Amino acid sequence: MNSPSAAPAPAIEFAARQARALLVHARLCAEYGAPFPFFSTKDPLSELVSALLSHRTKNAESHRAYQELRATLPTWEAVRDAPTEAVQYAIRACTWPEQKAPRIQAVLREISQRCGTDAPCALDFLAEMPIPEARAWLESISGVGPKTSAATLLFSTLRIPAMPVDSHHHRVAQRLGLIGPKVGEGPAHKLLEALLPPGWDAQQVYDHHEAFMFHGQKCCYFSAPACARCVVLDQCPFGQGRMQASKVA
Repeated sequence: MNSPSAAPAPAIEFAARQARALLVHARLCAEYGAPFPFFSTKDPLSELVSALLSHRTKNAESHRAYQELRATLPTWEAVRDAPTEAVQYAIRACTWPEQKAPRIQAVLREISQRCGTDAPCALDFLAEMPIPEARAWLESISGVGPKTSAATLLFSTLRIPAMPVDSHHHRVAQRLGLIGPKVGEGPAHKLLEALLPPGWDAQQVYDHHEAFMFHGQKCCYFSAPACARCVVLDQCPFGQGRMQASKVA
């Protein structure tokens, strides 16, 4: 029986996961060379559109789609008001351009309506909001989820410490036991962000996301992960299980 002063089991379990997350953070940052330079210098509205293009798309292809869109329709007002077929053709390098073109236009229309402006506003005002409020404002737009809202705030020139979780980050966190095996990418955002110290700035949050992403790309592959050379194997139940199974086989 627990003594009255003992910490409840959920608190102990959370503290253990948090300690593991921070230990893994330190090792992965050392392994991949943090601090990492921010890859984007886009304003928040441009970063929002870029994030919408990046869904389930390789970085090189979404970048090419974004560049073609800006070259073809150089203002967001022009993108909003263009024939949808023209937007779809401009972003053809990304996956599902037939879905993303009307979605981007709808997002731009809604932002214009909310801001009460002829052209979509720049979204710089989000910096004046508490982070949860800024994310809620973005996520209340149809088609904008937690990954897109976090990317808009963190990757853009706002540099607000909201953490996105991509498929690589999600996979690594799941295998490490930082989130449960049935937790999807969307719900994972709050759970994984809760493990970070509340005082972390944008660079620290960015380093955390990038380090987990790099590990997923360079070691913790979707299939045939390279567990034998993983720098956090001693923290990874999934990897330890694979290594033990290979010894038995």
